[in-house]
Amino acid sequence: MVGLVLAAGAGRRMGGPKGLLRLAPSGPTFVETAVARLREAGVGEVHVVVGASASAVAALAEKAGARVVEAPDWDEGMGASLRHGLDALAGTSAQAALVMLVDLPDVGSAAHVRVLEVARASAASAADGGLGSLLVRAAYDGKPGHPVLLGREHWDAIREGAVGDRGARGHLDAASTLLVECGDLATGRDVDRPADL
Repeated sequence: MVGLVLAAGAGRRMGGPKGLLRLAPSGPTFVETAVARLREAGVGEVHVVVGASASAVAALAEKAGARVVEAPDWDEGMGASLRHGLDALAGTSAQAALVMLVDLPDVGSAAHVRVLEVARASAASAADGGLGSLLVRAAYDGKPGHPVLLGREHWDAIREGAVGDRGARGHLDAASTLLVECGDLATGRDVDRPADL
């Protein structure tokens, strides 16, 4: 199991990359928080995809103990970030990736833990007993959100469909994705504009 944080966007409506944002002036940045929350949930290895302001976001990600993946075509949208992230993970032995967006400050480690627990229980009851075939996604009041667990068997198909801002949505909608309700833990809403903070 590896964690994958998508933090490559420019955050144009926010006025800058969201990975560099802080909820409090002296608090951690969003990218540091995203890495820490995955670690708190028991995900040992975390990769962060960077793009806009790559050096600044990468420095913070590395400081938090993550591995950095650069998406040179980040301005294409989330699809490019996801493709580069999955390409980097292909060289690992991980059977699944827990994917998180950097701009979801109220989604804490409890949501990650719940998704992972459901995934592990589902994998244990499956014939092969592994995570590689699974797709598990957090939901907030029934609406699909993040984190999303992507089993390795799906990575190739997801990379092919990840274009523009689509990410894995097309594959998740077409496949048997297990939704895990987390609305009691967070809203799952992203922050797009300063007023959202």
